[in-house]
Amino acid sequence: MSRVTFKLIGTFRKTTLNGRVSKVLVGVDGSIHSFRAAEYAMSISRKCLAKLIVVTVTYMPANSLLSQPEAVEVEAGLSEMDEARTWFESFTQRARENRIELQTELLNSQRPIDYVILEYAEKEGIDLIVIGTRGRSGLSKLVLGSVASGIVTYSNAPVLVVK
Repeated sequence: MSRVTFKLIGTFRKTTLNGRVSKVLVGVDGSIHSFRAAEYAMSISRKCLAKLIVVTVTYMPANSLLSQPEAVEVEAGLSEMDEARTWFESFTQRARENRIELQTELLNSQRPIDYVILEYAEKEGIDLIVIGTRGRSGLSKLVLGSVASGIVTYSNAPVLVVK
């Protein structure tokens, strides 16, 4: 990976420690763009001595209302959860190597993914959100392009979008 150089400009919420970034959130869905975003987030966390929170959101319909096609989607969601656990193991190892405090979150929801990420960021007092430009496509996959757009539009925290 090429060396990452960045300068954060703008105002940060009062939840930052002395104007510094103390919590960085990155959304990961398995796409190359989300992994690039995770690389940037790790670099920023290392340079700012900030806690890194890696979040994956999967859509899980309510079991009591499942039709046959939706039941297939739930199984696909479970495999996505297994994939996410594998990504989290990799991130955990890299974070240890780089002395980064890491927290991983696997969130299941029936609500739009951008809403879930923004709600989580607000609840946790996130200082910076890092997100990829586009995600995986397909019937049961996350579409990060629209997610990134929603996060940029409605976030109270600064957002870094990575190509």
